[in-house]
Amino acid sequence: MVMLEAVANDDQRKRWLEPMQNDEFKSAFAMTEPDVASSDATNISCSIARDGANYILNGRKWYISGTMNPRCEVLFVMGVTNPDAPRYQRQSIIGVPMKAPGVEVVRPMTVFGYPGDQAEIAFTDVKVPAANLLGSEGQGFKIAQTRLAAARLHHSMRLVGLAERALELACARGAHRVVFGAPLSQVGTFRNQIAECRLLIDQARLVTLQAASTADELGTAAAQSHLAISKVAATRMAVAVIDRAVGMHGAKGVSQDTPLARWWARARGLHIADGPEEVHLELLARAELGRLA
Repeated sequence: MVMLEAVANDDQRKRWLEPMQNDEFKSAFAMTEPDVASSDATNISCSIARDGANYILNGRKWYISGTMNPRCEVLFVMGVTNPDAPRYQRQSIIGVPMKAPGVEVVRPMTVFGYPGDQAEIAFTDVKVPAANLLGSEGQGFKIAQTRLAAARLHHSMRLVGLAERALELACARGAHRVVFGAPLSQVGTFRNQIAECRLLIDQARLVTLQAASTADELGTAAAQSHLAISKVAATRMAVAVIDRAVGMHGAKGVSQDTPLARWWARARGLHIADGPEEVHLELLARAELGRLA
């Protein structure tokens, strides 16, 4: 919805944004493709070809979050409208009804074997009205940044919360589990790890708060470096904290008897989702080195 709030025209707001704000249906953003390195969005190959008053879509997307939700009614698909334009002006984003002829849910996708709400989607000669285009042709890359910036911040916030719950479970485990005649919570190595987890969580919380505050005050473009820091820091933190909580639970930690294994898989997957860590580190290096130029 952040993307629609930024660029949707009046008609699109009435058809999509307002109903979603009223929780009448949901949408999904389709950018990642199986056959290209989608961390470089200029690699996108899905075709959005003009045909009179319509566009025709052909291509394939995968790991599209929300598509397995039965209430998902529209996909906002990023594809190429002008392959001969400059690199960052080739892409556009268009709204595609999930039930449009030619839209096929190929298969649900798992993350480390865990099912979720993501799917692989094929588009074969899908015809949609030109009125469904967000903004103008060639603005897709720029428009996508509004959605990705918000997603990275939301991921960071959720990861802080997820790590807090993992730490709570670890502390509860320590209070009740007895090893060598004493509660686990009295063992020095366990206590050190609990303290380390608190340090990691609060560090990630603070950089996430800084990113949110900067985005609120100056906009997401000005907060780009802060958003990259929060995404990397929160993801690394959550994986480390949840991994320690798994270890503190022993065999139970890798079983289905706690949510820890699923949480670990979710956090580890976010090293890749909405921009892999390496892309964010490159952005930060460029910003830091640019200070000396």
